[in-house]
Amino acid sequence: MAGLNKAMIIGNLGRDPEMRYTPDGTPVATFSVATTETWTGKDGQKESRTEWHRVVAWRGLAEICGEYLKKGKQVYIEGKIQTKEWQDRDGNKRYTTEIVARDMVMLGSPRDNAGPSAGNAGGYRSRPATEPQPGPPDIPDNPYPDNQDDEDIPF
Repeated sequence: MAGLNKAMIIGNLGRDPEMRYTPDGTPVATFSVATTETWTGKDGQKESRTEWHRVVAWRGLAEICGEYLKKGKQVYIEGKIQTKEWQDRDGNKRYTTEIVARDMVMLGSPRDNAGPSAGNAGGYRSRPATEPQPGPPDIPDNPYPDNQDDEDIPF
């Protein structure tokens, strides 16, 4: 049986994405997202805990993140969890756990997210670079036919 490695978070960006490029020119964006959990303690007081997540996006998704995500904005990230092992300057083993983003949706109000989502109150949903990017749907100027009676409208 195959395994499953999937992470889904909704949180706020802790800083603007940092853009880099690999030697072959592949774009990479890294940024942090804070998720906050709140609950009521035994004493009736609200308590909260914030967890910080390192996120890495590649290729076309990296370019979208670098251009449109800003510190403080709310975002939905979907991807996989990956842990890297590395050595610090003193030769000690260190580990970094990150979410490798496969999909991103900018959340919040349209005015909070300038750019392609400005007319989309539901947020802007990215697609992996390997999938074709569809254009906006064709919406007629008048979506209701002329022969529709006002009594047929449910509101």
